[in-house]
Amino acid sequence: MLSPIDTDAVIRDGRVAGVFPDEIHEGVAWWVAACFVVISRARQMAVAHDDHPTTTEFHQRFCRGAINAEHFGCQVSTFGTADESQLLHAMKQLGGVPGALLTTTDGGGRQTVTIRLYDVDGQPVTEDTGLAGLRQMIASDRVPIPVNDQAKGSITERADLVEEL
Repeated sequence: MLSPIDTDAVIRDGRVAGVFPDEIHEGVAWWVAACFVVISRARQMAVAHDDHPTTTEFHQRFCRGAINAEHFGCQVSTFGTADESQLLHAMKQLGGVPGALLTTTDGGGRQTVTIRLYDVDGQPVTEDTGLAGLRQMIASDRVPIPVNDQAKGSITERADLVEEL
């Protein structure tokens, strides 16, 4: 694995989070997305972020990881800048799909990047509903890769669903 992370420190407490770039890097977003698609068996996913400059690259990598997860061909709807309530509304509008919200906070000269995952019912993913499996996949370097180009999904900009609110 290139640029390994301490999965126990970063994937915990109902989220994926760490200080950038010391504990977490942009590649982690790709890994998390690909593993989440496989664990949730998602054919479609909703993704949003907080528009922080650091979050932007994590968001792009997350979306690319989600569309490149094995044979799932996940269709990612990205909403650009949105908060949690807007994301949850959009997930419901799409017919109950899993989702992810990526944010960055500044504090004490440090940036902490957080990836929150949500199941099809809009509930945060917990240890028992996927985080433990996701952590194990990344820790054992079993991040899924696409089987071929036909298995690849796509990314669609859907800011229109967020603007409805």
